[in-house]
Amino acid sequence: MAKIVVTDYTFEDLAPERAIIEAAGHELIGAKCETQQELVELCGDADVVITQFAQVDSTVVEAMQSAKAIVRYGIGYDNVAFEAAAQRGIPVCNIPDYCIDEVADHTLAFILGVTRDVRANNALIAEGSWGLANGVSTMVALSDLTIGVIGLGRIGREVVARLQPFKCRIVAADPIVTQQQALELGCELVSQEEVFAQADLLTLHCPSLESTKNMVNAASLSTMKQGAMIVNVGRGDLIDLEALVAALDSGQILTAGLDVFSTEPLPSDHPVRNMKNVLVSSHVASVSPKAIKKLRESVAEIALAAISGDELPNVVNGVN
Repeated sequence: MAKIVVTDYTFEDLAPERAIIEAAGHELIGAKCETQQELVELCGDADVVITQFAQVDSTVVEAMQSAKAIVRYGIGYDNVAFEAAAQRGIPVCNIPDYCIDEVADHTLAFILGVTRDVRANNALIAEGSWGLANGVSTMVALSDLTIGVIGLGRIGREVVARLQPFKCRIVAADPIVTQQQALELGCELVSQEEVFAQADLLTLHCPSLESTKNMVNAASLSTMKQGAMIVNVGRGDLIDLEALVAALDSGQILTAGLDVFSTEPLPSDHPVRNMKNVLVSSHVASVSPKAIKKLRESVAEIALAAISGDELPNVVNGVN
């Protein structure tokens, strides 16, 4: 009997995972670890580690004595010390295709929300008033805008496809996409610097890497058009949030839509929570009943494959 552990989870319970894993004759232990020491103790003798948001850092990885795989609930895996795991010969797997439509839809919802000033106009009515919350200039048509997309992976491409009927101009940056591929998608491929400079609205769809962390910062924000807009449903650390707040306060950036943050949960006293020119949600862009079902079943099946010694899908750290 193998021991499979879940370091943390936001689901009501682990019933779907447990049904799959226990039917195969293995043990599932679910926890909600909050400290490094709790993670070390839980993962030390685990055969497979499943994680959601817990920081499975190099110390935790070094404590793993028998792990055959680390599996991440989700697409991103920046909370896992995947290079340290590679040095130990432990494959790290993600679930890259479970919520493509959901995240692309959420992106479009935010794009429409910020271009039509939905939050402020809703608040105006809720407060008992009537009319236009912030004036005519905050209400724009997508057909008049240049949308900048950074990252043309699975989700970025779906966002571009959803934007096509709105007749906006789309410019994009992606280091592994060719000009011809971009044209076939319906966008113009330019440099990242040109995306910042040309975009009336910028939307981010790239992974969290050393080269992408805080790509939206005081310097890059200063290169954007006065009154530009920003949407981020990608990774929280793509944006220096304090720099964005300053740009929103100054009017350099008109409005933003944010689903992810470098610190989650977002502190209860953070100004972004109450800014009427910012749409926020709590890292929920990936959510739908279908997507969550696929995510949880996929994680459990990868765990069983690791126990059986089968070839693993979606290995992100090069360990065979």
